[in-house]
Amino acid sequence: MSIFELVAIILTISAVLGFINQRFFKLPTTIGIMLISLGFSLILVLLGQVIPGIADGATSLVNQIDFREALLDVMLSYLLFAGALHVNLLDLAKQRRIIALMSTMGVIISTFLVGGCVYFLLPLFGIEVKFIYCLLFGSLVSPTDPVAVLGILKKAGVNKELETKITGESLFNDGIGVVVFLAILGIASGEHELSVGHIAHLFAVEALGGVILGAALGGVCYYMLKTIDNYQIEVLVTLALVTGGYALALAIHVSGPLAMVVAGLMIGNQGRAFAMSDKTRGHLDLFWELIDEILNALLFALIGLELILVAQSFHGSWFFIGLLTIIVVLLCRLVAVSIPVYTLKPFRKFSEGSIRMLTWGGLRGGISIALALALPKDMGEIRDLFLTMTYFVVIFSIAVQGLTVGKLYQSFGRTKKGKTEAA
Repeated sequence: MSIFELVAIILTISAVLGFINQRFFKLPTTIGIMLISLGFSLILVLLGQVIPGIADGATSLVNQIDFREALLDVMLSYLLFAGALHVNLLDLAKQRRIIALMSTMGVIISTFLVGGCVYFLLPLFGIEVKFIYCLLFGSLVSPTDPVAVLGILKKAGVNKELETKITGESLFNDGIGVVVFLAILGIASGEHELSVGHIAHLFAVEALGGVILGAALGGVCYYMLKTIDNYQIEVLVTLALVTGGYALALAIHVSGPLAMVVAGLMIGNQGRAFAMSDKTRGHLDLFWELIDEILNALLFALIGLELILVAQSFHGSWFFIGLLTIIVVLLCRLVAVSIPVYTLKPFRKFSEGSIRMLTWGGLRGGISIALALALPKDMGEIRDLFLTMTYFVVIFSIAVQGLTVGKLYQSFGRTKKGKTEAA
């Protein structure tokens, strides 16, 4: 099957799922599409038990979709840029300490906590796994997913300050999380020795390099936008910035996600204020909002379809492991959030319920699945188990946490006067 045919099928499936959701269920678009897609995949799996040809055809189609490459090498750059484009840099600066701590120290703490818990959990089911592999799992489920967070928080009704904390963390800890994953993967595969020097070098090259590249690309794009006034070309320039910039980041081995976040923040703030006419701003916003919505629909449809592959290697005991993993990840998230918050409490005020909101609002999504699919195939059945555990965490995160985060906020996010309290 050609790439065009494959894209055509995925687009059609996403459009039909989106229509069904809007026509009958009216759930938030991303959640609705994912749940319907999961239901569709589950039906195909069950029918496959009776009519093997159906399961074989569905599996053949999904096998042709490289989810990891589709997300990490294609979709992610556009989604991160579109998300960062609408984040106010001044609001972000006010929350810079808590965002910096949660997106660095929080990810590392969560990685070791989740990895340690899984290391002691799996032997209870007769499964022995090396500690380094458990850390690898911890690293792939620890970063919150900006795609899931940005899409759901828009409709959750949380106040601006809290939204900035959660959004800012998700934008930056994605790049940090990928670097942590790559560092542990290199150690697990024997490519690199466990040393502070190597990990520090990887962080410096990947993370710092991504930030510098994003600033440079954003500066060039800002200059180009400021010197012309033609919205068609200006939109084209931003599209080239994302496409060419991400390709360059991959080629020189720096963090593409961080580069796109920094570039998006520059264009969305300095560029929007000083380099665009009102007409250009309107068209640019409309264009990137549309890109964001379409790619979100495609991504969450793919998440649902990937269930077909997960179901192939599923074992009965893995269901209970998956449920326990959800609890483990949430508890570790609670600790990883609490430490930065309590570290900063002597210097600033946090409202009641901040830790609970930051814990429950830290959604996992497609990036965790993509990283799970990037695990080495020589891990054998452990790879399939980790992918299944990741699926449990992601589905619960998006479907349950995503649908209830607004209600959780409303339960304690009001003052006695009925006004929203800053978190």
